[in-house]
Amino acid sequence: MTKPYHCPNCKTNRTRFNLVQQEPTIVKLHPDTGEVLQELTATSIEPFHLQYQGPAFKVQCGVCGLLEKEDMFTSYATYAQGKEMT
Repeated sequence: MTKPYHCPNCKTNRTRFNLVQQEPTIVKLHPDTGEVLQELTATSIEPFHLQYQGPAFKVQCGVCGLLEKEDMFTSYATYAQGKEMT
């Protein structure tokens, strides 16, 4: 996280953000009750069960609450900086 952020939604926030870590738990649920029957690990995962492939963390704007991938905030920061120079 060495790039500047800028919220593409509220377009004002460049300093207040929440970094939300995403740590998936692999579970097998009972189909009727939703009860957790088994917690699995990446090595004991069953066939046809895809592992989580999303980002390790997301960024939330501390002003408007927008929650997105980091590149959304860094891309808008690059765009906004270029727009200020013209």
